Amino acid sequence: MSKKKSGLVPMLSLSAMLAISMYVAFQIFSDIMAIKITTVLGLTIPTAVFIYPLTFTLRDVIHKSLGKRGAKNIIFISAILNVVMVLLFQFSIMLPPAESWGIQKEFSIVLGGVWRIVIASIFAEMVSQLIDTEAYSFFVNKITRKHQWLRVLFSNFFASPVDSFIFIFFAFYGTLPVSVLLSMVLGQTLVKWAVSLISTPLVYVTKEKENVIM
Repeated sequence: MSKKKSGLVPMLSLSAMLAISMYVAFQIFSDIMAIKITTVLGLTIPTAVFIYPLTFTLRDVIHKSLGKRGAKNIIFISAILNVVMVLLFQFSIMLPPAESWGIQKEFSIVLGGVWRIVIASIFAEMVSQLIDTEAYSFFVNKITRKHQWLRVLFSNFFASPVDSFIFIFFAFYGTLPVSVLLSMVLGQTLVKWAVSLISTPLVYVTKEKENVIM
């Protein structure tokens, strides 16, 4: 039997599969964690900010493995799954609770009461991840294919503040003074840049495909 692949799509490497799985999982985790707002070192930030920046670097790993089109497909799939998550939460909330289960109110508040924040998070994620894709592609095609760590920092540098601005103003505009919102945007962006810097070595976990369109 011939072992020729005759046009079949090659199998993904384990590192690429892990990157895709972690990307989608962290996107979903971030949308849930975005509901909780905390204060760290004087900065008011959603707790999602501690894991969400990792998705930018994971997206770069996916881009490196699957190319630009593959990365965009994963972004859209992740966004759809996040919407499905919200709808499933609403379905679960609507079901009548058992008499012995006495935390329906708390369950509803945590998973169903902050539509605006969750929608803001999903919208900010999709826009910023697409910007990250274009910045990464621009760096590889117009600047250099060398210095993979620099292409990650370059794309994340532009995507992080856009994500912070869209999320904060979409979620909280009209409820807090603009000066406070801008301060939150700055705080979020600084934390995201820091996490992105720490996570940059992840881009080296997979080999770059020579036959994909970057």
